[in-house]
This record gives sequence, structure tokens and C-alpha cells, in this order.
Amino acid sequence: MKIEIGEKRPDNFVQYWDGQYDIFHHFEYACGIPSILFAITTRKENGKPNVNFSGWSSFSGDGKGFYAVMPGMLHHTHTYKNIMRTKEFVINFISKDYFDSCTETIKQNGDDADEISAGDFTEEKAVSIDCPRLKEAFLSLECKLEKDIPMTELSSIFVGKVIHIAADEEYANGLDGKYEDNGFMLNIHAPKNLKTGEGKPSAVAVCKIVRVNEEG
Repeated sequence: MKIEIGEKRPDNFVQYWDGQYDIFHHFEYACGIPSILFAITTRKENGKPNVNFSGWSSFSGDGKGFYAVMPGMLHHTHTYKNIMRTKEFVINFISKDYFDSCTETIKQNGDDADEISAGDFTEEKAVSIDCPRLKEAFLSLECKLEKDIPMTELSSIFVGKVIHIAADEEYANGLDGKYEDNGFMLNIHAPKNLKTGEGKPSAVAVCKIVRVNEEG
């Protein structure tokens, strides 16, 4: 038997904090799909570095380009406003060891805050755009905004074209540390018990290779 859930939020999916289901759809918690976490770096209008701890995105393209597709870009955030103004941003992939550092950038996110310093990160100059990178990132994608696709009055889908990457030497060997404990950090966002509606705590996971396809 399968549990069927439609667009109307089930009554037993209670709200745990104000605005929870305005920011996140109830399918987010019902599905519990892991997503790669990363830090988006931009620069505020006053020149201060901005960090946005984010996920829920995909990375793909074709022979003409490689793209970051990022839904749920909330219009009220510094990140949305900065990208709309400069059309530039960097996606920084960092290990699970920096989770607490990223949460500090959420707590200290005022207009005058240097959010890279707030997270005890080190600013690194990007190569192709006028935007800060995180030195601690094992992989950084320098991007230019290609499309802003409004989803609702609250958020948009951003499509960014990756125009330059920087990879740590230790994470540049194919099937390497990117897929181990100190590699990509995954978000498991408060999955629900679909029968009771009770929420489970959010969790952080890492990749683990279980099979190598020798045929490529």
C-alpha cells in the first residue's frame, strides 16, 4: 500500500515555526530527498561579503555550457538582491566540518556584517568575476546569472552559467575525497513520518560510493 499526499497539506503536518510552510512546501518534508549543501558567496551593495548556506539545486548542462539550477531563491534575502544587482555569484562546496560555521553566517547576516568573517572563513578572490570565494571550499563554481524565473511572489528559480571552477588538488583525482567523509555535504531536511505527521530532526549526510560502473 502506498501513502498518497496531494497539494493540500495534511492536517497532521503541524507547523513547528512561524512561516514554515510559506518558505518550504509540505512535499519538502514528505519526500525527504537529500540535497547537496553549499555556500553561495556574493558581495553586498556596501562591499561586504555575503554568505548564503543553501542547497536544493542541480548542476548539469550540455556541450554548450554547464549550469547551476537553483530553485527557492527568496526575494527578501541579501543573496537574491546581490545577484540581481551584479549578475554574479560563487557556489562553494565545503565539508561537513564547516556546518556550524555556515550557521553562524545565518545568525550574523546584517547589512554591515562581513559574513565570511562571521563564519570564520577566509576570503579568496575569484578569477573570472568580481566576487569573493571561500578558501576553505574544496570546489568552487564561479557563475553568471542567465535567468531569473519567478516561481511565486516569494521566490525565483535562478539559472547560473558556470564560467570557471577551482578545485583543491586533494579533490581533483576523480573518485576521491569528494565522495567520502570530508567531501560533499548533504542535507536531509526534517523528513516526516507520513502516517503521524511528526517531524524528524534534520540531518547532515555524506556521499559513499557503493558501486563503480566500469563501462563509464
